[in-house]
Amino acid sequence: MAESDFVTVARVVRSQGRRGEVAAELLTDFPERFAERRKLFVADASGRRELELEAHWLHKGRVVLKFRGVDSIEQAQALAGCELQIPREERAPLPQDAAYVSDLIGCEVLDRGHSLGVIAEVQFGAGEAPLLQVKSEAGEHLIPFAAEFVENVDVELRRVALRLPPGMLEIGAPLTDEEKRAQRDAGRAGDWSGRTK
Repeated sequence: MAESDFVTVARVVRSQGRRGEVAAELLTDFPERFAERRKLFVADASGRRELELEAHWLHKGRVVLKFRGVDSIEQAQALAGCELQIPREERAPLPQDAAYVSDLIGCEVLDRGHSLGVIAEVQFGAGEAPLLQVKSEAGEHLIPFAAEFVENVDVELRRVALRLPPGMLEIGAPLTDEEKRAQRDAGRAGDWSGRTK
């Protein structure tokens, strides 16, 4: 299988306990699926290998995992930093109007048919909707991935079609050379708003 045939569901943070358990950061919205899994793939710089899952439980926002053959603190510590993956086809099915974040990365973003660039990252926690970090040769935009803006998501064609409100892309856009010059000139003239002594 190719690298793109796998998705990461957790990342090992450290050993947990004395019998080879590991604590892992959850990177899935479906932690209950660990109950169905008998195997996970452990990926690091040296490659990917399969481990059999003996037990798991949730603890303080993380998942604790026990793998067959990993029975000591030293063996568990060797897994720190590894990604825990599953084959892409084993992901939980989603509703028709939903998409996996990993499927959005690399998709072209269009606003009324005009290309804005490609999704480099999806950021969470800045508001109700996640933010799409869209990069192009012209620069970068952070665009809310809100239902009211989304016309269509086609992960097969690698496209996200949006209908953004007029002026949205200008909010937080990088300064033009002319705007940068105006700011420098204002600074030289001593026009420092909010300056403290």
